[in-house]
Amino acid sequence: MSLIELRDIRKTYSLGEMDVPVLKGISLSIERGEYVALMGASGSGKSTLMNILGCLDRPTSGDYLFDGREAGRLSGDERAKLRNKYIGFVFQSFNLLPRTSALENVCMPMYYTAGELSAKEITRRGKEMLERVGLAERMYHEPSQLSGGQQQRVAIARALINHPPVLFADEPTGNLDSKTSVEVMKLFENLNKEGITIILVTHAVEVADCAKRTIHIQDGLVVSGAYKGV
Repeated sequence: MSLIELRDIRKTYSLGEMDVPVLKGISLSIERGEYVALMGASGSGKSTLMNILGCLDRPTSGDYLFDGREAGRLSGDERAKLRNKYIGFVFQSFNLLPRTSALENVCMPMYYTAGELSAKEITRRGKEMLERVGLAERMYHEPSQLSGGQQQRVAIARALINHPPVLFADEPTGNLDSKTSVEVMKLFENLNKEGITIILVTHAVEVADCAKRTIHIQDGLVVSGAYKGV
C-alpha cells in the first residue's frame, strides 16, 4: 500500500460569483521512504496540492488516502491530529517565533502533542534534535542572532521533533543563498536516507534535481512523474 494516494483530486475556489478551478483532477502515489519534488511554475497549483497533501486544506472532490486512511474528508480537528502525529512542515519563511530561543522554537510542537512528557524530557529531545541538524552551539540564540541557513535548520529540527514519517518542505531554499541551499538540501538527503519520506515544492530545477523523483504540475494537472518508475 502506498503511503500517499490521490485519485482525481480537484480543488475549486469561489471568488464572489466565480468558481476558479486550481486542481483539475490529480492522481498520483508516493511510497514510504521516497524523496519527491513537486515542480511547477507559479500558479500551476503545486502549493494548493501541497496544502491538501499536508492536510492543511481539503479537496473539493476526489479521494486522498494517507497510509490507507481517507484523509480528504476528515474534520479540521481530525486533520490537525493527523498532522501532529505524522507530518512535519518546513516553510520558505522559516516561521520561527522571534525573541524565543532556537531550543524553545524546536520544543514548541511537543507542548501541544506530548502531554505525558515532562518539561525536562521535552527539552532533552529538543537539544537532541538541534544537535542532529548541527546547531548544538546555537540552541540558546534567538532567530535574529542566526543566519538564514541556521534559521532553516531550526525550522527543520522543529518539524522533526515529533518524529513524523513524512516531511513537507515548501520552497525550503527560497530565502537562502546558493551555498546555504546546498547545505540544507544535503540535510534533506541525509534525513531521507534515515527513512523519512520527503516531499518538497519548488520551482527551481537544481532543487528538484536533489530529489529521486519529480512530479511536474502544470495548469492544475500532473504532466509527468505521477507514479514511481513512470
